[in-house]
Formats: sequence, structure tokens, C-alpha cells
Amino acid sequence: MASEYVQSDRFRGARIHLCDLAGLEIRDCEVTGLKIVDCYGGDISLGGYFERLVVNDVDVTAYVEAELDRRHPARVLAREAASPGDYRAAWDAIENLWNATLDRARQLAEAKLYERVDGEWSFVETHRHLLFASDAWLGNAVLEEEAPYHPLGFPAGGTPPEETAKLGLTLDANPTLDEVLAPRRARMAVMRRVVDGLTEAELDRVCGRKPADPYPEQEYVVRRCLKVVLKEEAEHHRYAVRDLAVLESGAS
Repeated sequence: MASEYVQSDRFRGARIHLCDLAGLEIRDCEVTGLKIVDCYGGDISLGGYFERLVVNDVDVTAYVEAELDRRHPARVLAREAASPGDYRAAWDAIENLWNATLDRARQLAEAKLYERVDGEWSFVETHRHLLFASDAWLGNAVLEEEAPYHPLGFPAGGTPPEETAKLGLTLDANPTLDEVLAPRRARMAVMRRVVDGLTEAELDRVCGRKPADPYPEQEYVVRRCLKVVLKEEAEHHRYAVRDLAVLESGAS
């Protein structure tokens, strides 16, 4: 069985030399300053948010971002939203993308919707996470609802169990896609109403709450919170269609 290290700093500043790292997986880690030098391999995969990525002395950051934007235009709309109209246009695109992708997913056997591809969230888990994200950044921070968190919400990986318990989340639940989509569609309808009624003044309003207790104590403005929802939707849609292609091919 492979060794597993969770929430450890034992490798900070380490130097790994002349070792066999085939199959090594690094997930949800801080990697600023990571260097891989004079190494070799037949299949290398990198995924995440990198401010600067250099491969064999070539800065490929701009190329990667431009190619992702070309393939997934909704991420541009989400990232660059500034005016109330921009937020509405981004949400229009996201709604249309998910409607088409849900139709596509329903063509698969139901069991496939619970299947993880390369350790990533399943299709159902993806929708559970997006439910949580909108509950936190829209329901709690922007709207200050009395009970914003649905128990089927799925927080980011690494969230301490005690924090999920405080929010009333049931991570070990095994809901059907339709059971998840019921609260998710309700929350998406709330987002629809919010963006349809947006004004410049509302975008600049300071929220009275932060998204959830694990988030830092700082100022949260409506435009920032809504942009997080947009970005989460756009990026996780990208992951979902990537993994659906694998599931459809039967190669997972």
C-alpha cells in the first residue's frame, strides 16, 4: 500500500535526489518554489493554479491560460465580470452549460455518476461541492440567510471534520443525482434572481458575514463573493466535462 502524508510539512525545503518517484501524486498542496530538475518520465500531468509555470526554461503560463480560455469561454466571462450586465451574461452561460452537461450525463449508467476519475470528485460530488460553494458565498455571505447550508453540501478537500459538523454537513451521505439537484437548482434560482437584480451599488456593498468560519477575517464585498460562485461553476464544469469524456469512453 502506498504511503500517505496528510497535512504534513516534513517535505518543506526537502531535496529528493536519485529516487524512484513513479506514480507519485501530490494533491491540494502548497508548491510555491517547487523545482523538478533533470528528471525524466513518459507521462507527466500537472493541474492546479500556478502563478508562473516554467517547463524546460520556457514560461508556459500564458499559453496554458489562453488555451483553457479558448476551450472554456465561460471561465473568461466569470473571471472578467465587472458590471451587473457582465455578471448576468456569465450566469447565463453557466446555466446553459450545465443544462447541456446534465443531459449528457444522464445518458450514462447511473453508477457512472458516482465514479471518480483519477481520484477527482464524481459527477454527483461535483454538484454537492457547487451546492456548498453557493451556500457559503451567496446564501451566507451575500444574503445572510438564517440557515444557508444544505446538509448535502460538500466543502473543499481538507476541510476539518469539526468545521463540517458545525455547518451541519453530512459528508458520508450517498444521495442520488436528483436528490442533490433539488437543492442545487433551488440555489441556482436564487443566484438567478440576485444577478437579475444587481446594481453597481449592490456589487460594491460590504457583506456582513464571511462565507464560513474557516475563511479568514477580512472584508468581503458582494462582487467578490458572486465572482467566486461564477469561477467555481466555470472551473468545476471544466473538470466535469473532462471526466465525463473518460467515463463515456469506458477508460476510467
